[in-house]
Amino acid sequence: MSEFAFIDELRRLTQSKRGASSSDTRSSTLTLGIGDDAAVIQSRPGVDTVVTTDLLVEDVDFRRDSMLPRMLGHKALAVSLSDIAAMGAAPRWSLISLGLPESVWESNFVAEFYEGFFSLADHYSVSLAGGDVSRTPETIVIDSIVLGEVLRGQAVRRRGAQPGDLIFVTGTLGGAAAGLRLLETGARPHSLHEREVDHDAIAALLLRQMCPEPRVGWGRVLGEERLATAMIDISDGLSSDLRHLCRASDTGALLQSASLPLDVHAVELCGRRALDPLLLALHGGEDFELLFTVNPKDAARLPRQVDGTPVTQIGEITNEIGCIRIAEGSHVWNLEPGGFEHFKTRHTGR
Repeated sequence: MSEFAFIDELRRLTQSKRGASSSDTRSSTLTLGIGDDAAVIQSRPGVDTVVTTDLLVEDVDFRRDSMLPRMLGHKALAVSLSDIAAMGAAPRWSLISLGLPESVWESNFVAEFYEGFFSLADHYSVSLAGGDVSRTPETIVIDSIVLGEVLRGQAVRRRGAQPGDLIFVTGTLGGAAAGLRLLETGARPHSLHEREVDHDAIAALLLRQMCPEPRVGWGRVLGEERLATAMIDISDGLSSDLRHLCRASDTGALLQSASLPLDVHAVELCGRRALDPLLLALHGGEDFELLFTVNPKDAARLPRQVDGTPVTQIGEITNEIGCIRIAEGSHVWNLEPGGFEHFKTRHTGR
């Protein structure tokens, strides 16, 4: 069973149990459960609480020898902030739980981890509300939970795109995947020399992979201004996450390859390393940009930039349910999902 088939089965099981217990009022405040970037709970008059959780496991999601603890603390929070942004919500609180081998516990790891965590948390006024710590035999395990808030009924879901809606993406694509390729070939931030060829490009791509910047500002603007009809963050890869959005909305999509905003550093390095920047942009994950759809009549209201990050129109939603296509000039082909998936893709310790 694939990761996403498991999620679908768990959602069906949860819904059937909730439906069978109509007298059970405990679920009456749960307005959105399994299957989106976050759950939505009615918390107080006029406000919904948005809750997300992410698991980072050593040698699956990161490698200790290539990830500084401070960067790991940043990334653990950033991936969850990205989910909150994808719901159009404002992040408020975080809970972090750590499973650590004894040798790691006795080192400076924890202090440096929280240094990176708090640096990002303070930037977005996120308060640490709690967590847990436990000993693990060999590997580091991190559970990140973030709670945010949004006006009642205004959370942006994956479901909501309509044929004719325009598809946009924030920032650039492919940089994190290029950074991962560099890590896999032995590049490390601390080992770069200023006079090294491509020093700036390599450093930028490594940081894109290890210290992603969640688009919190864009998420809030798109949610508060009611601009996005549907939204998801790009964690598994554009090809996979666009399919998730279209599947939830019962639509298809047509992308324009020439419009994809490729990371300039990835383009610069790919030509010298036999890599295709377009493939990295389509299938490489962990860019943590926001992928969203907008009704054409609202497109003029989109800001040019938020927090210095621009948006780019990359395609259009179609009525061909489940059919994702990409066009390059007059040539159009089906875009199959090629992003990261647990229990299917061979792990590389990203």
